[in-house]
Amino acid sequence: MSLVLMQTKYWRKVLLVLVCGLAATCANGAFFEDEEARKAILELRQRVEALRLEAEQYKLTAAASAASSAAEIAVENANSGKNLLELQRKLELMRSEVATLRGANEQLAKELTDLQRLQKDQLQVLLERLSKLEPVRVNLDGVDFQAEPGEKKEFESALKVFRGGDFAASQNLFVGFIGRYPLSGYATPALFWLGNAQYATRDYKEAIINFRALIARTPEHMRAAESLLSIANCQLELKDVRSARKTLTDLIGAYPQSEASVAAKERLSALK
Repeated sequence: MSLVLMQTKYWRKVLLVLVCGLAATCANGAFFEDEEARKAILELRQRVEALRLEAEQYKLTAAASAASSAAEIAVENANSGKNLLELQRKLELMRSEVATLRGANEQLAKELTDLQRLQKDQLQVLLERLSKLEPVRVNLDGVDFQAEPGEKKEFESALKVFRGGDFAASQNLFVGFIGRYPLSGYATPALFWLGNAQYATRDYKEAIINFRALIARTPEHMRAAESLLSIANCQLELKDVRSARKTLTDLIGAYPQSEASVAAKERLSALK
């Protein structure tokens, strides 16, 4: 209840008491003596004073209550303000943390993408390297076999030197190749071309050794008949006609359908 309303009610009550008192006094004036009139007035004053004190006490109580309520409201408002500021501070902190986490997440995503790209590139390089080391299928002189890329490259390099006319250099290359790859599918062709390189450099005895090694290694090889013919040619160069005749005869008997057999028959006829 407001202070103004309490005061209004108080003065209404005072006026009511006064009016009633005065009315009673006037109505009974004829019956009271002066002494009685004074007593009535004193009593009326006491009642008014009591009402005044009561009103003052009520006023003080109401004012204290209002002040207390105002203080409580102020405290509540202050606390609400503090809570609001605290909430705003926490919200800003959370926003900052979210922004930091988002930035870190974007950085991690970028690093992951870069790492995946690097791994892909490295894997591609590794696969290319492995493909160079994996055996490849080769068909040479009618024979199929598997060969390592390095092995294939070495044989082809030696053969290229031979066909370029550098027979001495090609001998060294073929000898080195046979030493490194004795079980290679290229070993038989390497013996054949080594023998031919030695024949070209007039190293007939070594040529005969290598041609015979070819025949002993793979007698069914398509170069075997040609190797026998080359042995006979080396023997003729060494003036060993008797051995040459035997070699040519063996060639005709072992490989009668070969082109080398036709050439051997012609050589035999010429030797007679």
